[in-house]
Amino acid sequence: MYMPINQWAEDDRPREKFLLKGKSTLSDSELIAILIGSGSRNESAVQLCQRILGSVNNNLHHLGKLSVPQLMQFKGIGEAKAITIAAALELGRRRREEDSLELTKITSSKAVFELMQPIIGELPHEEFWVLFLNNSNKVMYKSQISKGGITGTVVDTRLVFKIALEHHAVSMILVHNHPSGKLEASEADKQITKKVKEAGKHLDILILDHIIVTEKSYFSFADEGII
Repeated sequence: MYMPINQWAEDDRPREKFLLKGKSTLSDSELIAILIGSGSRNESAVQLCQRILGSVNNNLHHLGKLSVPQLMQFKGIGEAKAITIAAALELGRRRREEDSLELTKITSSKAVFELMQPIIGELPHEEFWVLFLNNSNKVMYKSQISKGGITGTVVDTRLVFKIALEHHAVSMILVHNHPSGKLEASEADKQITKKVKEAGKHLDILILDHIIVTEKSYFSFADEGII
């Protein structure tokens, strides 16, 4: 007997399961069911999605090749739902494409400068960024942590490590700019570095360097032996 999703036990509902147990616990059909929201009078959204996936041998790559009219051949899939499925699979394809691009490998402080100078080197205010690296010293993600005035920024250590854990970083490089052009670490710069480094020890996340970037040059804590 068919039972609508809103009458299922909470653990069985795709959206609730997503929130309670995490996205990795959902099957492909459950994830697609979240996209389309509802099924037809005779089957639930999950059952409908199981049928659609079954038609392509449960292969998401083949599902992504189906056109909107082909998806609309399934009872319960109108134009809006078909477009939603097609759009989600296209996003997945683009994500895989981006993931396949070569990640920037950090081999020196100069490599950090070349990566970050175009972003923050000529700004009239300070910005504090962090590069999150994998175990091959490749940059998986970079993020602006704070944006301040001409003389400084405030850094939330908790935010830094929240992002690091989300991206499974094994090490980090701190980066900020000096609009004044002064290539010298202030006492505040040293304190921020020490604070983040100490926090990283407890999580086994190394702080490899702290780079100060100006328009034409840079200062490396690691090169100067002060990290």
